[in-house]
Amino acid sequence: MTGLELTTVADDEVVAFSGTEAHRWTGLVPDTEHQLGPVTARTLVRPPGERLATIATANDVHFGETVCGVVEGSDIGPVLRTEPDEPPYPETMNRAAVAEMRQLCDGAGPDAVLVKGDLTSEGTVAEYEAFLACYEPVFGPRLHHVRGNHDATAGASFSSAPTQEVVLPGVTLAVLDTTIPGAASGRVTREQLEWLDELGARADRTVLVFGHHHAWDPGAPTRPGSYFGIAPADSEALVAVVARRPALAGYFAGHTHRNRVRRFAATAGVPWVEVAAVKDFPGAWAEYRVFEGGILQVMRRVSAPAALAWTDRTRALYGGTYGTYAFGAMADRCFPIWPRT
Repeated sequence: MTGLELTTVADDEVVAFSGTEAHRWTGLVPDTEHQLGPVTARTLVRPPGERLATIATANDVHFGETVCGVVEGSDIGPVLRTEPDEPPYPETMNRAAVAEMRQLCDGAGPDAVLVKGDLTSEGTVAEYEAFLACYEPVFGPRLHHVRGNHDATAGASFSSAPTQEVVLPGVTLAVLDTTIPGAASGRVTREQLEWLDELGARADRTVLVFGHHHAWDPGAPTRPGSYFGIAPADSEALVAVVARRPALAGYFAGHTHRNRVRRFAATAGVPWVEVAAVKDFPGAWAEYRVFEGGILQVMRRVSAPAALAWTDRTRALYGGTYGTYAFGAMADRCFPIWPRT
């Protein structure tokens, strides 16, 4: 087992990969350094109390996409496509992700599944129906989803509810539609912020906030007029609501196709999180383990051999830089989310 790449740590589990082979160690002691063959890894601390709920999230699933790695106005390459004898790669990746999510909780599946944007490639109804055909038969009413920028390019308005509230044991999911139809960048409206502020004021459990677009850092040295994520003024207003309401324990986005955690001065230890895409390297989805005294984010890499073969190919995108960019550090992938006081 040489050349293993450490990918995931949980409170009781470690996962590493070698090519298209996954290696898992389970039943481990929390908050302990383990020597597992050639892999040294420290398990996450387990939050106190009973485990109350399990959530799975995905983003940037891109049903209908046929070409990967295109950068408009650039020929950086490589540009990758599914081979003629292979199914479309969004189907390969998402079917495998759904199968893995379904195995959570000893095969009972998670209490909720949230897909946070870019459900489709071109925003067509046919692509949206393909997304639903993959996820809905498996998860039924446990499935929740919101649009991303790719879903608002063809004039359709599916999955565009401005706000969604999903109440589970120990946690509430607050979902925001951050999309501006026809634009790659995002926003949050005054009405959405008022809703979130009211939810944070009345919440009787931890609230995790989700949207497709990531926030701009209010402490950044520059303030771009056009920002790829949530517009600076809207980001500042969102950060202010989170700072004011201790029930709001984190914000979780997609859009950037990377694993990254930032923390802003106004919200101290609150994680502002981006999770990498399902559709290409590393082929990510996230599990959230909800305990009485805290929550763990555990990033998963889709592990079916065909999925790993595709994501190993796409690691080389953007002149070979994509692997490091998308993967992130372990602390960007797997970490605790603590209640605020």
